[in-house]
Amino acid sequence: MSLYQPKGSPFYHYDFQVRGRRFHGSTKAKTLKAAKLVEAAEREKAKQIVRESERLRTGPLTMLAATSRYWEEVGKHHAGAATTWTNLQRLFTYFGAETRLADIDDDAVAHMVAWRRGHRAWAGDEAPFISPATVNRSTTEVLKKLFNRAKRAWGAELPREPNWKIHMLREPTERTRELRPAEETRLDAEMRDDLEPFFAFARASGLRLSECFIRWEEVDWEAGVIQTIGKGSLPVRTIITAEIRTLLWPLRGHHPHQVFTYIVQRTVRSKGLVKGERLPLTYDGLKSYWRRMKKRAGMADFRFHDFRHDLGTKLLRQTGNLKLVQKALNHRDIKTTVRYAHVLDEDLREGLEKLSKSRNKSRTGKRKLKAV
Repeated sequence: MSLYQPKGSPFYHYDFQVRGRRFHGSTKAKTLKAAKLVEAAEREKAKQIVRESERLRTGPLTMLAATSRYWEEVGKHHAGAATTWTNLQRLFTYFGAETRLADIDDDAVAHMVAWRRGHRAWAGDEAPFISPATVNRSTTEVLKKLFNRAKRAWGAELPREPNWKIHMLREPTERTRELRPAEETRLDAEMRDDLEPFFAFARASGLRLSECFIRWEEVDWEAGVIQTIGKGSLPVRTIITAEIRTLLWPLRGHHPHQVFTYIVQRTVRSKGLVKGERLPLTYDGLKSYWRRMKKRAGMADFRFHDFRHDLGTKLLRQTGNLKLVQKALNHRDIKTTVRYAHVLDEDLREGLEKLSKSRNKSRTGKRKLKAV
């Protein structure tokens, strides 16, 4: 049977094959009737993916074929798979299904970047335009990854490949931002009790937002580490400190797989939500809540990523060890960690002040001896 309900899960899952390729996942539906509708849609989507994959071997590499194959081979395995899916859909929508990768050149990418720059961070005319970094990460770099995959893994020839460097927008220098005591108090006052463990874990671990949605099978209590997949599909190791253990231990039993959950605040029949039940936190749901909470707390200048900066800055101030901070934040290159070095300026200033006072004291002593 292609539909089943795993033990401990409220949702039906699908598992079927199309021409020898397996497709499986959650329907996010709690009734068999609703699950059958989702499964039917997934089957049609799977058939399209298989058709395009077969077409790829003999026909031109279209945007539909490229995005479908990239998703199956790479994208769905990313830590932030939902974001990858959204980014691929955006490219697919902009260029169109039948546009060939071989026809995308510098002019086409320049127009795409200009189009993307006109998007706002969220709905509403008063919302700010998305940042240059968001344009780069969500659009230009995603298209570049498609080209790289097509050349290296699929053997495609792309003679008109764009010069990616000229299309990357200049980003402001990465800042290092600490959470001030008064800001921490305001955030705590606005935070829901059921979401507090998630935010406390983010602060204690220094993980990126997409890396905070850990699963119980990734938590190794005996070894004292949490092993996940992070940015660039690279492994991330997080030490289970006494603080993190205290945060996570009471959450056992809330969900069979996901560590962090939330309590449904009101019943919404159309969405299958029942007041009081616990459901896994999602990336998009958390981002939406964070935006509202931050606004209520009056902290427009603080981003979720700044929790990571907060940990790095305070850890360096505590230890004075850049290599240790590099390891804690899972930086591949020490150059990335050096941005936190300004913290050591305080120690340098204190040392120079002590040296200056010592020299002045020494000179004063010599003058007194001469006077005698």
